[in-house]
Amino acid sequence: MIRIFIKEFNSYLNSLIAYLVISVFLTGIGLLLWVFPETSVLEYGFADMGTLFSTGPYVFIFLIPAITMKSFAEEKKMGTMELLLTKPLTDWDIVLGKFLAAFTLTLVALAPTVVYYFSISQLGNPTGNVDTAGVIGSYIGLSLLAAVFCSFGICASTFTSNQIISFIVAAFLCFIFYTGFDSLSTLSGNASLLIKQVGILYHYDSLSKGLIDSRDVIYFLSVTGLALLCAKTIIGSRQWQ
Repeated sequence: MIRIFIKEFNSYLNSLIAYLVISVFLTGIGLLLWVFPETSVLEYGFADMGTLFSTGPYVFIFLIPAITMKSFAEEKKMGTMELLLTKPLTDWDIVLGKFLAAFTLTLVALAPTVVYYFSISQLGNPTGNVDTAGVIGSYIGLSLLAAVFCSFGICASTFTSNQIISFIVAAFLCFIFYTGFDSLSTLSGNASLLIKQVGILYHYDSLSKGLIDSRDVIYFLSVTGLALLCAKTIIGSRQWQ
């Protein structure tokens, strides 16, 4: 697994993908947080990072599938998948290695936004008047959300050798699980709460309040595990050949 992780992560660093992802994410969030008047913390008048944590997931819906779309699709298109499977590696080694590489790259893109926290903290009145517990919970939630999206992207990449199709399927899964169930719950009457709890947004909002509930963490880890299990099953069945 470690060898796959190093190989995949180096492939990101040796291409434009890593730098584009980090640049686009930081530029987009920076503009939303500091420049655009509708979302700027300078115009809003409150020292909080709500803009980052409310818009970040929507940016991830497009950026993470762009990272993961080549994970298996490119291997199959280039004919190197068969070579990879002949190496002394289990299917889990391959899936987890590729997942961790994509997840690590996403965390690297997210890490510089910590600077925004210290900047906003200095702007508070009094200085440091920021909901630190909420910020920590939101970062944990956004990291777990990134893990789920990466697992969806890895799973989608096992379905096809076409990277565009992989991107579309992954973005669709991310969008549906993030907001789809929440929207569907408004039409479901008595089952609305149950349907809402199936979606990501319910658990993400809970973590964003600074309350780290084990049920929310277990939810994110479970969805990530199920998506990776799906990817491993497809790879193990060799039905993609």
